[in-house]
Amino acid sequence: MIIIEVAGGLGNQLQQYALYRKFVRMGKEARLDLSWFTDRAVQEKSKNNKVTERKLELTLFDRLVFEVCTKEEKAELIGPEGIPGKLRRKFLPGTVHWFKESQIYHPELLTFDNMYLSGYFACEKYYADILYDLREKIQFPESNNPLNRQMVQEMKECTSVSVHIRRGDYLNEENRAMFGNICTDAYYDKAVEMIKAEEKDVHFYLFSDDIPYVKQKYRGEEYTIVDINHGRDSFYDMWLMSNCKHNICANSTFSFWGARLNGNEGKIMIRPTIHKNTQTFDKKEMEELWQGWRFISPEGKIQ
Repeated sequence: MIIIEVAGGLGNQLQQYALYRKFVRMGKEARLDLSWFTDRAVQEKSKNNKVTERKLELTLFDRLVFEVCTKEEKAELIGPEGIPGKLRRKFLPGTVHWFKESQIYHPELLTFDNMYLSGYFACEKYYADILYDLREKIQFPESNNPLNRQMVQEMKECTSVSVHIRRGDYLNEENRAMFGNICTDAYYDKAVEMIKAEEKDVHFYLFSDDIPYVKQKYRGEEYTIVDINHGRDSFYDMWLMSNCKHNICANSTFSFWGARLNGNEGKIMIRPTIHKNTQTFDKKEMEELWQGWRFISPEGKIQ
């Protein structure tokens, strides 16, 4: 049995679900482990709320079917909770089947038959061949806000481009060193320039967790700042992104999925060369792992 730990924000949850679907499509017995979200609540309190709060959001989608593991199934692979599990993992490591992601892509991962998997699995190569299936499975429920439907109609009637500008928690001291200064002004300027060089009459729809900043930075008739969805409904921004003809992403799995769920065959998908400052960009490797994407460096150079 394959058990995949579900953890993190919505984009990461979708990546873990996508890997789960990949195993299912391969005919393997697979489950999701959702216990991180109940355990995480305790961890966050112990860290004085310095960790960004995350909630299980897979359940917000329509018709998203998956099987959840039992405590017994999880314990069979990595040991039970508490001290007995810790002792087993320390003194009987040969009985533990726990794989922890440590690099951008693990080619051996899909060969496993009996393993507990922990990681975010952002690499698109894992599930690129089943994206058509994922678009069918990942269905957003009908929004109660008519402005969402109105905006989708506008997007379909123009050369629409989503632009995701993530600031918020990326500006925190804990995250800035890891995620900051990647999607710079130079990055966005070059991405906009690239789209304009290939398309006419482009209209940009800007999504951000810092609306005041975006309103000050981007002015003019070619921009629409999307400030419709808040709180629980924030995930509809991903749906709006997916309805644009093209996508300019932040170093954020949220906007990666806005682009992945975009069914436009002629779409242009732009992402930064790196997701974290600990990574280095290998053009050949990334073109293989993220086929169809275009890459721009923090310095604003097309790679």
